Amino acid sequence: MRSGAKVGIVGGVFALVLGGVGYGAYNILDGLGGGGGDATSTAADASEVRTGPVTGEEIAETSKKFLAAWAKGDAATAAALTNNKGDAEPALAGFSETAHVTEAVITPGRATGSTVPYTVKATVSYEGASKPLSYASQLTVVRGLTTGRALVDWEPSVIHPELDKGESLETGESSTASIEAVDRNGQVLTAEKYPSLGGVLDELRKKYGEKAGGTTGIETRINSANADGVDQTLLTLVKGKPGRVQTTLDAKIQAAAERGVKKYAKASVAAVEPSTGAIRALANNPSTGFEPARSGAVAPGSTMKIITAAMIIQNGLGNANSPAECPPDVQWEGVTFHNLDKFSIQNATLKRAFARSCNTTFIKPVAPLKDKRDTALKTEAERYFGIGLNWQTGIVTVDGKVPESSGAETAASYIGQGKVQMNPLNMASVTATAVNGRFLQPFIVPRSLDNRTFATATPLPPGVSAQLKEMLRYTATSPEGTATQAMANVGGDKGAKTGSAEVDGNATSDSWFTGFSNDLAAAALVQSGGHGGDAAGPVVAEVLRAGP
Repeated sequence: MRSGAKVGIVGGVFALVLGGVGYGAYNILDGLGGGGGDATSTAADASEVRTGPVTGEEIAETSKKFLAAWAKGDAATAAALTNNKGDAEPALAGFSETAHVTEAVITPGRATGSTVPYTVKATVSYEGASKPLSYASQLTVVRGLTTGRALVDWEPSVIHPELDKGESLETGESSTASIEAVDRNGQVLTAEKYPSLGGVLDELRKKYGEKAGGTTGIETRINSANADGVDQTLLTLVKGKPGRVQTTLDAKIQAAAERGVKKYAKASVAAVEPSTGAIRALANNPSTGFEPARSGAVAPGSTMKIITAAMIIQNGLGNANSPAECPPDVQWEGVTFHNLDKFSIQNATLKRAFARSCNTTFIKPVAPLKDKRDTALKTEAERYFGIGLNWQTGIVTVDGKVPESSGAETAASYIGQGKVQMNPLNMASVTATAVNGRFLQPFIVPRSLDNRTFATATPLPPGVSAQLKEMLRYTATSPEGTATQAMANVGGDKGAKTGSAEVDGNATSDSWFTGFSNDLAAAALVQSGGHGGDAAGPVVAEVLRAGP
């Protein structure tokens, strides 16, 4: 026992509290794992390699010994109780040596199967500054493949739930200067008020903090495993002097975006201003981790028909009000494509087919393009809609992808499947381009901040933008439009397009929706949300109602 150790009872739970420089306590809840007895009494003969699932007693004994060793700062002993001692030992040692945790009370809860949850109440101290750090995590006990021993299945998340492979928990001077990010009207933006902006604000701080005149503070953070990644701040011990960073975000629209995505377990939305390209909102649920709104790359479904319609018009294959065929299905090089529930439209026009989202209408007329049909969509997307041009938005974003194709993939790409990949920011920009008549690269901080080069594209030919807007408006206002119900409570000059994208392995399609109202365009993705108007539609409508 270390110098200064004492034994006591905390809240009816036995606790071993270790004083002095070092570590805190290990609290044993009665009945951990449901075993309750002395696990050591059931230990197998040393010569026997046990097999089969770990028992409740083994789970209790192994988790108890591991957490106790960790709490005492005995990284070697704790690591030896895992199935990856080589990775576990330096990570556990770093809890005190690099994260500078000086006290920690680890309290396990009741096991569920072989998984034991626990809370950590720690104190971080660095250069005279101290603050509490609390969080919950869990470990899983497994049987060693060669030894047969019950061992902790090592994952970095055992130390902290946000830790991934290759990352570390550290305390020290912040790697980047502090910032005060403000929206277009000067309102301060914080991750506490706008949770989806946590990653964006960290990235802005890393990239522009010093340029904005900020100074560093002291923080506990997760160091990213990716050299180009952004460190995640867990605790600020001493604040640095913030530098002011002006963004294009709009706090009112961002708040609406945050509310919108909370309606679904996996949802994301982006909003841009067609007249300028300014990004007005980015939101995701979950709000931490991967950000599909700006970094996703998935099939956009029928929202892609905005670009396909422009391609059809520009290649002389039809126009908004020209007759169009909408049969239940269509053949393309031996593959059959069909409409939802195999519906058809009599006396169709391109506008009506767009509003009803008729797949066959956007495949059948493209056949006459012959040798151009495998490249026409890529050309249209890149030349006029700015897709795939390496956008320099001010933060990391993933460009849309419309590659050349062949065979049935060509037909699939016309309806937003195949190899076409987009995210909500890409699709919001596509809609903004259709409304504005020319592509303006989305951006979240002014170009003058770092003199970066914006991507540019050719303006849409005269009349094409007008026809696209006509089709979008009809889809959002006519009785047969698939977007009419979702857009019913959106005012102003408005239009929209729905989409559903099939994803391999998922029983339910992804829900897509993109639309505009006055000078605001937005697009949303709800993973496994089904029809575009049912799930993603209400998210976009929430955002558009907050606009001008």
